[in-house]
Amino acid sequence: MGVDRVLLLATRNTGKLKELNGILGGFGVSAIDLDAAGIPPRDDEDAIEAFETFRENALAKARYFYRVSDLPTLADDSGLSVDSLDGAPGVHSRRYSGRDDLTGSDLDAANNRKLAVELRDTLHPSAMFECAAAYVDGDCEIVEQCAAEGEVIRAPRGNNGFGYDPYFLSRDLGKTFGEATDAEKATVSHRGRAFSTLVAVLRQRGRI
Repeated sequence: MGVDRVLLLATRNTGKLKELNGILGGFGVSAIDLDAAGIPPRDDEDAIEAFETFRENALAKARYFYRVSDLPTLADDSGLSVDSLDGAPGVHSRRYSGRDDLTGSDLDAANNRKLAVELRDTLHPSAMFECAAAYVDGDCEIVEQCAAEGEVIRAPRGNNGFGYDPYFLSRDLGKTFGEATDAEKATVSHRGRAFSTLVAVLRQRGRI
């Protein structure tokens, strides 16, 4: 039998937070965010994701916020990997444009502009979204990684999601993540699959 615990969802990305709350809610799991936990932004947070794999970055983030909060913590690291770019932007997806002065939708737009330039001579570039979902509670650490396959298109389609979603044509859905509803995306997305797997393992081990 699982246990009733307060879980911390360690992200300050509003788009990701909305998506993860929906995904977790679909499995009957609730979590509080960093603001609700009273954890203000700190200068050293930008240095957490310093590794070259999604798994290492997700685990580092979960460990960091567990130490700060003393709460069982969920975190992820995710990104878009394009075959013709040797896996880029990959773990550097969030700051692919190099525009450290931008945040939110402005940063998303800059990242997508750079991606379009890099792929201007490539027809139907295959790509996948990858996500590593991590859990840390002090004496237990778990990381699960999953992917969603598709291709990058030249013109955005749809207004849902965030980041690269309007440019990612999902092989499973036959539409972009920007066109998909939250429920559609959750069933096939990299993040939905990773957290579905993580929740199943946590329940099996009686952590939630």
